[in-house]
Amino acid sequence: MNATTPQFPATVHTFVQLLPSTRRGARLARLLAAEQLRAWLVPPAVTERAEQIVAERAANAYLHGRVQSRDFQLTITLDTMACLLRVAVTDARGKQLPSLPADCPGRRIPLDAESGRGLLLVSTLADRWGVEPYPPGGKTVWAEFGCKESASGMVTER
Repeated sequence: MNATTPQFPATVHTFVQLLPSTRRGARLARLLAAEQLRAWLVPPAVTERAEQIVAERAANAYLHGRVQSRDFQLTITLDTMACLLRVAVTDARGKQLPSLPADCPGRRIPLDAESGRGLLLVSTLADRWGVEPYPPGGKTVWAEFGCKESASGMVTER
């Protein structure tokens, strides 16, 4: 008698892509993330928030995390059972880990400044975020989102 083992559908989807640390690579990261999230049928409200964070972190990887001849990595993970989406951007420069301006006493961003608010954007859009060292010399900035959709079609936070 042949017994078959029940197969459960995959509950964790992962997308990983190395991209050049260039302006074009940062733009491509945002486009790839948006397309992958749509393919996974992530609710539009979550997709838009995640896309904004990928755009911000990929631009930062190009502007501040670039090391000659080193790429940055985009990783997107969707756990459908936990209804959790995680986006992460890893760059090659980890000597100085980023922090919110509020965490840096004495550091004020002028109202007309064109940069310096990236992590404020991340903390506003994500449910949770953090920074991890990436040995031997890089760092990963990640953000997580609950992605449960209610019967009305609205996204509910975890």
